[in-house]
Amino acid sequence: MLSVQQLHVKGRRDDLLPPTSLRASRGELLLVAADRQDQRTALALAISGRMKPSGGQISWAGNSRIKSLRLASALVDSPGVNEPEQHLSVSDLVTEDLALVPRRYRGAVLSKPWLKVNRFEDIADLWTEQLPAGKRMELLTALALANPHTDLLVVDSPDRHSASAADWLPRLEQLAYDGGRPLAVVATVTALPDSWTGPVAVTGNAVHRPDDTPRTQETAVNDDPAPADDETEAFLLETEDAK
Repeated sequence: MLSVQQLHVKGRRDDLLPPTSLRASRGELLLVAADRQDQRTALALAISGRMKPSGGQISWAGNSRIKSLRLASALVDSPGVNEPEQHLSVSDLVTEDLALVPRRYRGAVLSKPWLKVNRFEDIADLWTEQLPAGKRMELLTALALANPHTDLLVVDSPDRHSASAADWLPRLEQLAYDGGRPLAVVATVTALPDSWTGPVAVTGNAVHRPDDTPRTQETAVNDDPAPADDETEAFLLETEDAK
């Protein structure tokens, strides 16, 4: 289980991520809503072990070591961090991503066999920017799971590629509820799909309010002001490449 208590990330003036608490178990898809892209990305980086938070507690399977969290997790399609570069072909992207899998699991770093086994041969010669949103999600999550140690999948803003949740939600549900390899799946989103009835959280749900109004995962509202452009730029410069 992923357990996050009052996690926050400081910015130059305001918090990039206000205090947020959430939980996600294997066999579960959790959607976390945040209006701002920098908040969604900061949360995705922190809960996948790619960014050290400023405060709060985070653990995976009862282990609070960042290294343990990072080894168990995969960050998918985070804008400005590890989203595919537009000039790459699908074949080249697969070769690059497979090279990051521990050698004992990846075999030879060849894209063609992997593309054939995973039924992506028909898109091998396309540029990544040409991929429809649904196919993009299938490809990037399949690459993330090429590492057999991945148990936590963190997907950053999948709804930015399509206005239809049908292009990404069914794939994430399928991965979370797979009986053969159940995953803990967390996706940061701009807004919750109307049809979604599963677990939800909202960034800022652990912020202390002067009137002590209860702040639940489901009903919390984020009303922090948006940061200036230079703050967002500084945030991206401080993060490491999570590929």
